[in-house]
Amino acid sequence: MTTLTHRSRLDAADRAGSLAARYGLVVVIAWIGALKFTAYEAEGIMGLVADSPLMGWVYDIVSVRTFSAALGVLELTVAALIAVKPWWPRLSAVGSAVAVGLFVSTLSFLFTTPGVLEASAGFAVLSSTGQFLIKDVALLGISAWTLADALRGSQA
Repeated sequence: MTTLTHRSRLDAADRAGSLAARYGLVVVIAWIGALKFTAYEAEGIMGLVADSPLMGWVYDIVSVRTFSAALGVLELTVAALIAVKPWWPRLSAVGSAVAVGLFVSTLSFLFTTPGVLEASAGFAVLSSTGQFLIKDVALLGISAWTLADALRGSQA
């Protein structure tokens, strides 16, 4: 009896953790995506994008606000796709795969943005910009997990 109770508690904790990870990721991506429609956020990402050798060219084609809004549409779409896993796991897997790409892209800013490290504080001390970016390591991991979880769900 004790083993069954222990097992059911583990299963409940696993389900709760899975829901928290998936829908926590959905909230974060959706909230950040919605912010992309504001001037504040568009200007906030401008330096990161402009300093990136992978993305800096985009401002030669579209304005800062247009790029930010397009990114917002993408992020809101990704959040919605991740959220639909119980009904459409394959679509959710697509959303998670795109999220992985988004977070790999933003993590690249750690290496391309000036001032990510706080030089006056010593080696490996992150500035506020570095602290803003480093959270994407965890979000990348959660995105990879939601991808695997959605692919498992599409096999059922």
